[in-house]
Amino acid sequence: MKNYPPIPPPDAVSIRAAARLHLGFLDLNGGLGRKFGSLGLAISGIETALTAEYATTIDSSGPAAGRAGRYAEQILVHFGINSGVRLRIHSAIPEHAGLGSGTQLSLAVATAIARLYGQGAQDPARLAAVLQRGARSGIGIGAFMKGGFVVDGGRGGQGRVPPLISHLPFPEHWRIILILDDAAEGINGLPEQWAFKTLPPMSEALCGLLSRLTLLQVLPTICEQDCERFGGAITRIQNITGDYFARAQNGRYASPHLPAILETLADAGATGMGQSSWGPTGFAVFPDEALALQALATIRTEWQTRPTLRFMLSRACNHPARLEINPARPGARPDMLAKTEIREGGAGV
Repeated sequence: MKNYPPIPPPDAVSIRAAARLHLGFLDLNGGLGRKFGSLGLAISGIETALTAEYATTIDSSGPAAGRAGRYAEQILVHFGINSGVRLRIHSAIPEHAGLGSGTQLSLAVATAIARLYGQGAQDPARLAAVLQRGARSGIGIGAFMKGGFVVDGGRGGQGRVPPLISHLPFPEHWRIILILDDAAEGINGLPEQWAFKTLPPMSEALCGLLSRLTLLQVLPTICEQDCERFGGAITRIQNITGDYFARAQNGRYASPHLPAILETLADAGATGMGQSSWGPTGFAVFPDEALALQALATIRTEWQTRPTLRFMLSRACNHPARLEINPARPGARPDMLAKTEIREGGAGV
């Protein structure tokens, strides 16, 4: 067995974390002692990517730099690190678009700093609790840890991050059209808190239907790769959830253009559709790329006079956030350049 000298700390740590779609809630009643419960999907094409390096102060640059700097300060204090970090943010998930920007950025910053300062592989759920993420939904944490399709078990009374109760790889050949509206913004901050506080409890009958749709249609049809039945169940879940929140967001959708666009996409072969979280990002699921590309061309032509609307083709991201640890200095062991994936409980491979 070859003996190596002690491993010096790395010079830099880089992380790439995919955006996620929030596809609906399971229980907005809370009568069983748990509330919310969420369905989510990690998607490709939109991501937060950053590099963390040693510094004596906190120096953050790039998109979402201010927010990243605040997360960095929190995590340095948590670990008792009397130093700083230089964060170079190469790309960031758009804020307040329903794509999970805050959770992915916070976990990427926290994980990079932990590795940079020799704190080892940290459980993302614990880091999320430190940074006060996962107040209602655990799917962003699940997407960071595992990728693919995830379901969380809702928030209990102990103040813990909602536990992940299901994870499935999503069919690689299915495609998702994303509808982004740069002129609209999803509810966030105090208005979001007020909405959850003032909206009446959802009926137990509707919560039962949402849970039944998830357990007996959504999850099995992913396993069976039945896009038509999967999409039908997701659309029903979306419609129920959207109507529940309609009073808070002035309708089923945050973007006024989304109803007409989704109707066109349904006619073009979409099996499931809706709005991610508070929006304004909408989505439509297709069984294959050819059909999705035809639909994408149609809506780009029909809405070309609306410059604030953007459309893109996406697919599932079936892997966890990716971590790259760079060598500490010239002459370091060649195996120190390690690409790893984030795992639940802090393990990385």
